[in-house]
Amino acid sequence: MTLWVFGYGSLVWNPGFEVEERVIARLPDYARSFCMRSIHHRGTDENPGLVLALDAMQGAACEGVAFRVEDARSDAVMAYLRDRELVSSAYVERELEVELRGGGREVAVTYVVDPNHVQYCGGLALEEQAQIIARAHGGRGPNSEYLFNTSQHLDDLGLGDADLNWLSTRVRALL
Repeated sequence: MTLWVFGYGSLVWNPGFEVEERVIARLPDYARSFCMRSIHHRGTDENPGLVLALDAMQGAACEGVAFRVEDARSDAVMAYLRDRELVSSAYVERELEVELRGGGREVAVTYVVDPNHVQYCGGLALEEQAQIIARAHGGRGPNSEYLFNTSQHLDDLGLGDADLNWLSTRVRALL
């Protein structure tokens, strides 16, 4: 079975694995938002940052990128993704059907937020998100860098996200 991975945040601009094919894709019934506190990659226990996650939401949809992985690399890619994405168990690994731009559907490994996890923080006001992102820094660098890279790459792909664009402008002003 061919491995597909759905990226909606940092995987869009930094998958960290060799990709055989990239296709714009849409995941129904999930919304991308800064709804997960980051205590490893973009923040610390003392000063958590925020990272994007997919929150289940009937009627919503998230546009991102589906990555097809060469069969021979599937096991290595899955090991890498689990090490990267499941570091605190706030994400849950799911196999969800995505709609590929241009037609077709594929089942893709997708990391969604566990709304019962202590790091879940859905529903924060955009201004509160901006204040957190502007000051947080973790093992992979400033939280603002994560926001700016994700927002810019989504824009470059024609998948601009109004909330991310607002946050980018506001965080730049705060910095």
